[in-house]
Amino acid sequence: MRKTLAAVIGAISMTAALGGASLAAASARPAVSGTEHLQLMITSATSKTSSLIGTGVFTAGGTATNTSSSTATAKFPNGTFVITHSKGTGTQSLNPKTCLLKANLTGTYTLGSGTGAYANLSGSGTYQLSILAVGAKSGGTCSKTLPPPTFQQVIHASGPVSLH
Repeated sequence: MRKTLAAVIGAISMTAALGGASLAAASARPAVSGTEHLQLMITSATSKTSSLIGTGVFTAGGTATNTSSSTATAKFPNGTFVITHSKGTGTQSLNPKTCLLKANLTGTYTLGSGTGAYANLSGSGTYQLSILAVGAKSGGTCSKTLPPPTFQQVIHASGPVSLH
Protein backbone atom coordinates (compact mmCIF):
# COMPACT_ATOMS: atom_id res chain seq x y z
CA MET A 1 0.00 0.00 0.00
CA ARG A 2 1.42 3.39 -0.97
CA LYS A 3 0.90 6.49 1.10
CA THR A 4 0.61 9.98 -0.23
CA LEU A 5 2.76 12.77 1.20
CA ALA A 6 -0.34 14.19 2.90
CA ALA A 7 -1.14 10.76 4.38
CA VAL A 8 2.43 10.41 5.66
CA ILE A 9 2.13 13.75 7.45
CA GLY A 10 -1.21 12.67 8.88
CA ALA A 11 0.19 9.32 10.00
CA ILE A 12 3.09 10.82 11.90
CA SER A 13 1.29 10.57 15.23
CA MET A 14 0.31 6.98 14.51
CA THR A 15 3.88 6.07 13.88
CA ALA A 16 4.88 7.80 17.07
CA ALA A 17 3.31 4.92 18.91
CA LEU A 18 6.28 2.89 17.93
CA GLY A 19 8.43 5.15 20.10
CA GLY A 20 6.51 4.04 23.15
CA ALA A 21 7.52 0.45 23.19
CA SER A 22 10.50 -1.62 24.02
CA LEU A 23 11.74 -3.84 26.71
CA ALA A 24 14.06 -6.78 26.61
CA ALA A 25 12.89 -10.23 27.40
CA ALA A 26 12.99 -10.86 31.10
CA SER A 27 13.64 -14.24 32.63
CA ALA A 28 11.86 -15.30 35.81
CA ARG A 29 12.99 -12.63 38.28
CA PRO A 30 11.51 -10.58 41.06
CA ALA A 31 9.91 -7.26 40.15
CA VAL A 32 12.28 -4.92 38.35
CA SER A 33 11.70 -1.20 37.98
CA GLY A 34 13.65 1.66 36.46
CA THR A 35 13.94 3.78 33.34
CA GLU A 36 13.73 2.24 29.89
CA HIS A 37 15.17 4.04 26.86
CA LEU A 38 13.72 3.20 23.47
CA GLN A 39 14.74 3.88 19.90
CA LEU A 40 12.80 3.08 16.77
CA MET A 41 13.87 3.57 13.19
CA ILE A 42 12.08 3.26 9.89
CA THR A 43 13.23 4.18 6.39
CA SER A 44 10.04 3.63 4.40
CA ALA A 45 7.02 5.94 4.37
CA THR A 46 4.80 3.00 3.43
CA SER A 47 5.80 0.52 6.15
CA LYS A 48 3.84 -0.04 9.37
CA THR A 49 6.74 -1.84 11.09
CA SER A 50 9.82 -0.30 12.70
CA SER A 51 13.06 -1.71 14.05
CA LEU A 52 12.95 -1.38 17.85
CA ILE A 53 15.73 -1.38 20.46
CA GLY A 54 15.25 -0.99 24.19
CA THR A 55 18.01 -0.29 26.72
CA GLY A 56 18.05 0.49 30.41
CA VAL A 57 16.23 -1.84 32.78
CA PHE A 58 16.14 -4.39 29.96
CA THR A 59 17.91 -4.70 26.65
CA ALA A 60 16.35 -6.26 23.56
CA GLY A 61 15.86 -5.86 19.85
CA GLY A 62 12.66 -6.48 17.97
CA THR A 63 9.92 -4.78 15.98
CA ALA A 64 6.93 -2.54 16.61
CA THR A 65 3.94 -2.64 14.27
CA ASN A 66 1.15 -0.06 14.13
CA THR A 67 -2.22 -1.68 14.79
CA SER A 68 -4.33 1.50 14.83
CA SER A 69 -3.88 5.27 14.87
CA SER A 70 -3.06 5.20 18.59
CA THR A 71 -1.63 1.73 19.26
CA ALA A 72 1.25 -0.48 18.23
CA THR A 73 2.39 -3.96 19.19
CA ALA A 74 5.99 -4.48 20.26
CA LYS A 75 7.35 -7.95 19.52
CA PHE A 76 10.47 -9.44 21.07
CA PRO A 77 11.72 -13.04 21.16
CA ASN A 78 10.16 -13.68 24.61
CA GLY A 79 6.84 -11.87 24.31
CA THR A 80 4.81 -8.89 23.16
CA PHE A 81 3.08 -5.85 24.62
CA VAL A 82 0.84 -3.02 23.46
CA ILE A 83 1.84 0.62 23.29
CA THR A 84 -0.91 3.22 23.51
CA HIS A 85 0.19 6.74 22.63
CA SER A 86 -1.01 10.29 22.36
CA LYS A 87 -1.34 12.02 19.01
CA GLY A 88 1.73 14.15 19.66
CA THR A 89 2.26 17.83 19.09
CA GLY A 90 4.97 19.78 17.38
CA THR A 91 6.04 21.24 14.08
CA GLN A 92 6.08 20.06 10.50
CA SER A 93 7.10 21.81 7.32
CA LEU A 94 7.38 21.13 3.61
CA ASN A 95 9.73 23.17 1.43
CA PRO A 96 7.80 23.64 -1.85
CA LYS A 97 10.99 24.06 -3.89
CA THR A 98 13.05 21.14 -2.60
CA CYS A 99 10.19 18.93 -1.33
CA LEU A 100 12.05 18.53 1.97
CA LEU A 101 9.66 17.43 4.69
CA LYS A 102 10.62 17.95 8.34
CA ALA A 103 8.52 16.94 11.33
CA ASN A 104 9.25 17.01 15.06
CA LEU A 105 6.61 15.82 17.51
CA THR A 106 6.51 15.01 21.20
CA GLY A 107 3.93 13.03 23.12
CA THR A 108 3.23 10.46 25.81
CA TYR A 109 2.73 6.69 25.86
CA THR A 110 1.71 3.82 28.14
CA LEU A 111 2.72 0.16 28.00
CA GLY A 112 0.54 -2.82 28.88
CA SER A 113 -1.33 -5.95 27.75
CA GLY A 114 1.86 -7.97 27.68
CA THR A 115 2.36 -11.64 26.89
CA GLY A 116 5.17 -14.04 27.77
CA ALA A 117 7.99 -12.30 29.63
CA TYR A 118 5.97 -9.05 29.50
CA ALA A 119 2.73 -10.42 30.98
CA ASN A 120 2.94 -8.06 34.00
CA LEU A 121 4.54 -5.07 32.29
CA SER A 122 3.47 -1.54 33.10
CA GLY A 123 5.04 1.78 32.23
CA SER A 124 4.67 5.17 30.66
CA GLY A 125 6.80 8.00 29.39
CA THR A 126 7.42 10.58 26.72
CA TYR A 127 8.60 10.32 23.14
CA GLN A 128 10.19 12.56 20.54
CA LEU A 129 9.59 11.72 16.89
CA SER A 130 11.70 13.21 14.08
CA ILE A 131 11.06 12.75 10.37
CA LEU A 132 13.24 13.91 7.52
CA ALA A 133 12.06 13.05 4.01
CA VAL A 134 12.41 14.22 0.44
CA GLY A 135 9.08 14.08 -1.33
CA ALA A 136 8.55 12.95 -4.90
CA LYS A 137 8.17 15.56 -7.63
CA SER A 138 5.56 15.45 -10.36
CA GLY A 139 5.43 18.07 -13.08
CA GLY A 140 8.12 20.11 -11.34
CA THR A 141 6.21 20.39 -8.05
CA CYS A 142 6.05 18.33 -4.87
CA SER A 143 3.62 15.46 -5.34
CA LYS A 144 0.76 15.22 -2.88
CA THR A 145 -0.19 11.76 -4.11
CA LEU A 146 3.13 9.86 -4.15
CA PRO A 147 4.92 8.67 -1.01
CA PRO A 148 8.33 10.21 -0.33
CA PRO A 149 10.98 8.00 -1.99
CA THR A 150 13.51 8.99 0.67
CA PHE A 151 12.27 8.78 4.26
CA GLN A 152 13.90 8.61 7.68
CA GLN A 153 12.05 8.48 10.97
CA VAL A 154 13.67 8.15 14.38
CA ILE A 155 11.80 7.97 17.67
CA HIS A 156 13.45 8.36 21.06
CA ALA A 157 11.36 7.53 24.07
CA SER A 158 11.97 6.97 27.77
CA GLY A 159 10.10 6.50 30.98
CA PRO A 160 9.68 4.39 34.09
CA VAL A 161 8.74 0.72 33.69
CA SER A 162 7.92 -2.08 36.08
CA LEU A 163 8.01 -5.77 35.24
CA HIS A 164 6.81 -8.23 37.88
